[in-house]
Amino acid sequence: MELRTLRYFVAVAEELHFGRAAARLHMSQPPLSRAIKQLETDVGAVLFHRSAAGVSLTPVGATLLEEARTLLDQADQVRVRVAAAAGAATITVGILGDSTDPGATRLAAAYRRQHPGVEVRVRDTDLTDPTCGLRAGLVDVALTRGPFDETGLTVRELRADPVGAVLRADDPLAGRDRLKLADMAGRRWFRFPPGTDPLWQSYWNGGEPREGPVVRAVQECLQAVLWNGTVGMAPLALGHEPPEELTVVPLIDMAPSRVVAAWKAGDTNPLIRSFVRIATAAYRGDPSERP
Repeated sequence: MELRTLRYFVAVAEELHFGRAAARLHMSQPPLSRAIKQLETDVGAVLFHRSAAGVSLTPVGATLLEEARTLLDQADQVRVRVAAAAGAATITVGILGDSTDPGATRLAAAYRRQHPGVEVRVRDTDLTDPTCGLRAGLVDVALTRGPFDETGLTVRELRADPVGAVLRADDPLAGRDRLKLADMAGRRWFRFPPGTDPLWQSYWNGGEPREGPVVRAVQECLQAVLWNGTVGMAPLALGHEPPEELTVVPLIDMAPSRVVAAWKAGDTNPLIRSFVRIATAAYRGDPSERP
């Protein structure tokens, strides 16, 4: 079995949809289907149940998925160690204001433990570029939040956090248990500069055009609320607690904020693949990836 075919199989097994798997792999569906059929011939067993209701793994497929992930992880680790031995193992990670996130802390410890010879360069970025410089080639992989334009990128969700309204502690709405976006109609709202990704702007503005101060960093958002009574949104997650002068009230009509890893589509750098694998486990709190 070729490693490439195993990667195809894992994509289908994780997506449980040939079309989504093909899109994830940046290939068309017919060659992917042929590759999976050939793999089934090679192993002498059906790996997927295919029906009008969808795709599901057979018991044999579930067993192969566990083994395939192990083999692919080992192959990536071999490539990373060879690169480290050659003195060429460096990865640049863009982080969007989440350096205090427990998931990021677990990730750093786990990556350092598994790849001690790899130099990790970190680029902290502000809120004006949710891809953290990925499109400009400034980073290899981004730890960020969606939504944003994913054209030419591969994006893997690591976690989803509810969001809340950021308010000053003496705000009339601060004592509420929960809010709706309509409760803040007519309020001044912190905004991002012109040219910022439209999907990103729309999400953090609650899908409405807003008036208010332009901000570029998390601290500027908080200061706008503290000094001017401006409102906005923030994730409700450990590591995002506001100063005691502010509060975050859950918003019940907002979709969760997705924490994601993003990298350029088609980039086969094993350092990135290994990083994303470890990040997926770390952000989900896998005990094996804890310090």
